[in-house]
Amino acid sequence: MKVVSLGDPRVIMENPTGRHNYFAWPTVARLKNGRLAVAASGFRLWHICPFGKTVLAFSEDNGETYTAPAPVIDTVLDDRDGGVTPFGESGVVVTSFNHTVEFQRGYAQTPYDHAYLDTITPEEEKAALGATFRISHDNGVTFGPMYKCPVTSPHGPVELPDGTLLWVGRTYSEADAQMPEKDCIRAYTVRQDGTTEFVGEIPNVDPDGLCPLSCEPHAIALADGRILVHIRVQKPAAGLFTVFQSESCDGGKTWSTPRQLLSDDGGSPPHLLCHSSGVLVCTYGYRAKKPFGVKAMFSRDNGKTWDVDHVIYDNHVSADLGYPSTVELPDGSLLTVFYAHSAENAPAVILQQRWRFEE
Repeated sequence: MKVVSLGDPRVIMENPTGRHNYFAWPTVARLKNGRLAVAASGFRLWHICPFGKTVLAFSEDNGETYTAPAPVIDTVLDDRDGGVTPFGESGVVVTSFNHTVEFQRGYAQTPYDHAYLDTITPEEEKAALGATFRISHDNGVTFGPMYKCPVTSPHGPVELPDGTLLWVGRTYSEADAQMPEKDCIRAYTVRQDGTTEFVGEIPNVDPDGLCPLSCEPHAIALADGRILVHIRVQKPAAGLFTVFQSESCDGGKTWSTPRQLLSDDGGSPPHLLCHSSGVLVCTYGYRAKKPFGVKAMFSRDNGKTWDVDHVIYDNHVSADLGYPSTVELPDGSLLTVFYAHSAENAPAVILQQRWRFEE
């Protein structure tokens, strides 16, 4: 398979005239009314800061232009990882998660950060803390109250063919959002009233006794009824930062033992798309060495085998990039949205790259 770029990468979300101008961890999706929606964490100072908001922007012209990003989830905490999932006739779920005040204090870089964190009361922290989501029933025009889910993932749930919203994510712990009490990937259904129900758990990954961290999965429903999940698996001390795959044939109740798809430093986290041609496309970030960037892998046999390491975007500036997600455009080409830095002293922004694949 070959990747062909269609034009240059383009910034689609930033805040260049303001101090809070760091944007990251986006998701792009096509809503049921045809519009593109991009969710991200924005209006931040840097990678970890207490001012993050989960924002949403729309495109009526397949990514040529976008509305200004508007907050959808804006708690007193650091709202991160914007996910967006369409469902039903006009439903949209926007997802996020956040860190404790104590965790954020460990990364605060200025008195400005500390002064703001001092204003957050324990009651406010308790009300906001968690893997959060809000639901819209009018294609993202208005949203209902904020709910919480036991798991978190960058891109949110997936709609199954029967209309079920299945959220495959890593267990969230209020004690420490990055290191939960039990490291596992679980599946939950999400109802329109904001309640969730446990479905199943993916076996832990433990290649060669490394006991790595499994997190940031993304799921897709295949035409044959299976659910495919790609999982970020990492252990920096062992040079592990890669993608594993697990499958379910019973709606997420039971799962196969995850198997490794990329080299140990091949990249992550993943996002899955089924192209109209039947080809499965997984896009993922690459951070091992320069050039850093965004890559894709392809499967023509529903995930049995993968053709990996095809470059979509190169970056020689910073490994603080990635979290790509991809949609198909009406002409069959693809649009991948991700975050990156354009210069050493420049903040992260949300970019998109149009491309296509060919034999």
